[in-house]
Amino acid sequence: MSRHKGKQAESAVQNQLEALDTARELAVGRLPEQDLQAAFEVIDRASTRRSLSAAHTVVGIFGPTGSGKSSLLNALTGTDVARVAARRPTTSEPLAVLWNSEGSAPLLDWLQVALRHELPESSRLAVGGRSSADDGGGLILLDLPDFDSTAASHREVVERLAGQVDVLLWVVDPQKYADAALHHGFLRGMATHGGVTIMALNQTDRLIGEEVAQVTASLRGILAGEGLGSVAVHPVSASTGAGLDNLVKELGQTVKRRQAATARLTADVAVAANRLAEHAGTVDAVQPPKAARSRLADRLAGAIGTETVVDAVVGSYRRDAHAATGWPVTRWLGKLRPDPLRRLNLRRSDVDATANRTSLPTPGPAQRAAMDGALREYADAAAESVHGPWREQIRTAAQGSTGALADGLDQAIAQTDLRWNKRSWWWPVIGALQWLLFAAAVAGLVWLGVLAALGFLQLPAPVTPMVEGFPLPTLLAIGGAIVGIAVALLSAGAAKVSAASRGRRARRRLHAAVAEVAGRDVIAPVEAEIARYNGFRKAVTAARGRA
Repeated sequence: MSRHKGKQAESAVQNQLEALDTARELAVGRLPEQDLQAAFEVIDRASTRRSLSAAHTVVGIFGPTGSGKSSLLNALTGTDVARVAARRPTTSEPLAVLWNSEGSAPLLDWLQVALRHELPESSRLAVGGRSSADDGGGLILLDLPDFDSTAASHREVVERLAGQVDVLLWVVDPQKYADAALHHGFLRGMATHGGVTIMALNQTDRLIGEEVAQVTASLRGILAGEGLGSVAVHPVSASTGAGLDNLVKELGQTVKRRQAATARLTADVAVAANRLAEHAGTVDAVQPPKAARSRLADRLAGAIGTETVVDAVVGSYRRDAHAATGWPVTRWLGKLRPDPLRRLNLRRSDVDATANRTSLPTPGPAQRAAMDGALREYADAAAESVHGPWREQIRTAAQGSTGALADGLDQAIAQTDLRWNKRSWWWPVIGALQWLLFAAAVAGLVWLGVLAALGFLQLPAPVTPMVEGFPLPTLLAIGGAIVGIAVALLSAGAAKVSAASRGRRARRRLHAAVAEVAGRDVIAPVEAEIARYNGFRKAVTAARGRA
């Protein structure tokens, strides 16, 4: 059963490590580098520790000056091994005490522990000459410098090994058990490491009567306030051996289970994941609604000047309609007016549409402000449910480069098919009718001119046909002109209606083109960033061991 649980724990920590690495990769460039570096160090440390001896459990003995760490080490081993520590070149160097050195060298090399003392099997965790069973022979005790030493190198060693050992055995005394340097500097930030932390309250022989229970309860209360309420507190006396049996039993069981390294890694992953979780929020981000995307396209279309293009489409159509259906006497005047579409460089068939650019005015401060406002509004809608630095990242993804967006929108307008070369079916009909009426008017005028010339020359004139009492040439001249002008006016009205319809269709095509650019350059990057954020949240949740 224990082996099965061990495999489950190994599998679980592997999954959490992979999730932590995924979260770290997704957060690169988005979160503070120190948070990502902390996650990377955990992943690197876990990878290294899991590749080293699983048969050994490393217990670091930490404590302040005068807590009796050396005395406790001697009591646990039943030897005077602490005398070796006294002969170390410098007290900043840790000493490893172990019973079975086989396979331990790479592990101790990684821990940077050069001083190693191997004890005989007979002295394994002996208390009062009695050997403790069930320790598995894989225990490594590290005798460490005082964490409150004035030498900076001592604290550096302690801090480094506090992040590497499998089990942290803290040794305190009745005078310094509430020391702020211990609790604020180390224990307060290790609430997730309760499963690999043991507390030994040493020198209890100096306490009288109920003082042992009172100090022990006080220490437990302090630990509970720091999130370490599950940590076992062992009141012991290295000099008398009181309480050592329970401490030895816990150490022995820890070694036998051989799950301390996995538990330590799980706790380290939790710390790194919790640090990343500060930037993950409580809910997944949601994509902006369709209404927000439509509003973005509409506002960008307005800022880039699509209405100017629509007006040009309407004006160009009416100009062409007048040129095709207007009264022949005046229609040439319309050709003197410049084509609005040509002025915008939108009526060219001699260039590749993909390389064409419009001649729309360069966006001024008002247009740029409108475009920035549209992007900011969409970015705020997208980042509404996002937490921490990711909010600014989504805004950056939405706003991107305004200049590049404006260029993309201009190119989209230039490539939009505005149907400028599509003529209405009724133009040729009206045009033919206009020329017929114009011919009638000219014929009437010529006829009247001939009659006038014959009268002037006193020559006999032929009989002029009459229609309802009116001379036919007069009817042809006046009627052709009047009807031609009337047809031109009616055609102008019809052209106005058709031009408005064509303008509406052009507006739809232009808005579709703007929406496509907005989707590519604004919406897609935002959606990708939101998906990245949600993936980060999912990975962080998995790294914390939660569903």
